[in-house]
Amino acid sequence: MQFEPTRLPEVVLVTPRVFGDARGFFFESWHEQKFASAGIPARFVQGNHSHSVRHTLRGLHYQIVQPQGKLVRVTRGEVFDVAVDLRRSSPRFGQWVGLTLNDTNHQMLWVPPGFAHGYLARSDEVDVLYQCTDFYAPQHERSIRWDDPRIGIQWPLPAGTVPQLSAKDAAAPAFVDAETYA
Repeated sequence: MQFEPTRLPEVVLVTPRVFGDARGFFFESWHEQKFASAGIPARFVQGNHSHSVRHTLRGLHYQIVQPQGKLVRVTRGEVFDVAVDLRRSSPRFGQWVGLTLNDTNHQMLWVPPGFAHGYLARSDEVDVLYQCTDFYAPQHERSIRWDDPRIGIQWPLPAGTVPQLSAKDAAAPAFVDAETYA
């Protein structure tokens, strides 16, 4: 496995070693010792599977209490996956990083606690699996507007296309009004 810090160094792109032949492929998607050696001592307590159609945008989500680290990967299709630093003590507070994850590159993104997370479905259908370091706590779930100008995420949407959003995401507050971490 390769572990490559992004321009937000705590957010890490993980590239597994893929073994393929005429039958298909195999790769390790999690190895506790390898991740710990790379500075990611995660313990996962919950696994989630999300299915989306093209131009669905999910996020930007986080939990203000019981913050979750997430290891995100795509098993079908392609997403533009985004993490936003919400730690006021960080020199990168309010900055974002976005990467393409798909079922061909098999790459995964480690989004640590203290970051908001979201993604845009870029193929007709997308299946995203993500493991979490803490349990889902709806009373602590928060979100930030996907198109907040203060953050300035450059979502790869075709000109004039409005993403499909949940009612909750459409009503998300601006970054300036959002609860953040110390």
